[in-house]
Amino acid sequence: MLPPHTSSPAPDATVVRTGHRGAMTGLPCSVVLVALGALGVYGVIAVAAGNQRGESSIAGFAGLGLLLVMGVLGVFLFVANWANRKARILFDDTGLWVDSGKALKLVPWQGLAGVGLFWSRFGRGQRVCSLELFPNGPVDRDDPVLWTLVREEEPPRPGLPGLRYRLPFPPAQQKQVVSAVTRHVPHLWLGESERPQGHIGRPDVRGHRERGAGRRAS
Repeated sequence: MLPPHTSSPAPDATVVRTGHRGAMTGLPCSVVLVALGALGVYGVIAVAAGNQRGESSIAGFAGLGLLLVMGVLGVFLFVANWANRKARILFDDTGLWVDSGKALKLVPWQGLAGVGLFWSRFGRGQRVCSLELFPNGPVDRDDPVLWTLVREEEPPRPGLPGLRYRLPFPPAQQKQVVSAVTRHVPHLWLGESERPQGHIGRPDVRGHRERGAGRRAS
């Protein structure tokens, strides 16, 4: 029998720092992109001021445009990685805790019909992984912490719901995640499954906004 819900993770909970690892690799890459974007801005200013040497060409303008795009992408990546740098997931006898760095949410084991691991290929020799949490009851599509994790698609086996929480995590932490789940709830473990590329998908941002607007209007 699983223990009752608690207000915080157990002191001996298994902690997987998903945001820290991503920030360690993502932030340096984003800084490089921002620096390239700064070169693009400098080039545009030089062209506008007429300080460039030689005649401008279509290829030169295209190169400046590419640098600017890379700079914008770098800014977005930097903001995203910085915001998620403290994100982590914790496992204890009560359930799985999702910590965004700003808010903490419990997904109790008692509320799940199964837990599995999906992975898909990304680039050359790379993988992306996600922990799939299949609830045995209703899902709040607009939960402040979990709504970005909600996905709906065909269940991997009969008896499981189409709605689930998809929690991405770095592939390097796969062994730690699997060990934590199988130690606490081996009866819920569904195993690992390869999925098509891009299986992580995107949250239903539009639906979330529309439902929020509908609630405010009512």
